[in-house]
Amino acid sequence: MAFFRSVSIAEAGPAVAGNGVMLRAPVMSDYTEWTSLREESRDFLVPWEPTWPSDDLSRSAFRRRLKRYAEDQRTDTAYAFLIFRSSDNAMVGGITLANLRRGVAQAGSIGYWIGQRFARQGLMTAAVRTLIPMCFDSLRLHRIEAACIPDNTASVRLLEKCGFQREGYAREYLCINGVWADHLLYARLRGDGS
Repeated sequence: MAFFRSVSIAEAGPAVAGNGVMLRAPVMSDYTEWTSLREESRDFLVPWEPTWPSDDLSRSAFRRRLKRYAEDQRTDTAYAFLIFRSSDNAMVGGITLANLRRGVAQAGSIGYWIGQRFARQGLMTAAVRTLIPMCFDSLRLHRIEAACIPDNTASVRLLEKCGFQREGYAREYLCINGVWADHLLYARLRGDGS
């Protein structure tokens, strides 16, 4: 039955262009720009992310990350993208569609980060809006989920602006910066408008 078949990202294309942004899978040549952006944004990102391993910004850790991304994509369990600003091709952040569930669920979860100097410029909103059609049309998902810490008002606004609806509250949902943190749960369905 076609509804339940897995769809490869190759059918979605290697890069996805949006309104002022471009999403594409990371490659080894992105290492220098990626590590620089992550390092300069460390204090900005740490409150919202899992604890960074001690070697997180090393070349070998980036290489392992790429191998994991390739395996996840090959098995249709996750798709990772870097986000580039269209006007100058500057890397601004990353967005991932992960935890894909096929069969009767046809769902996945998004996560994202943005470099501090690019925050509050509408770039992440554009990236999420760029990813949505790929999720529903190319990957044939029925549901996209997201979770955010209640204090992260920028993320709450972003999800609501992109048509996600709040569905619940999960206690100690994810371990963020070494602490089990409560999260707001959001979802957007294929038929939802933005």
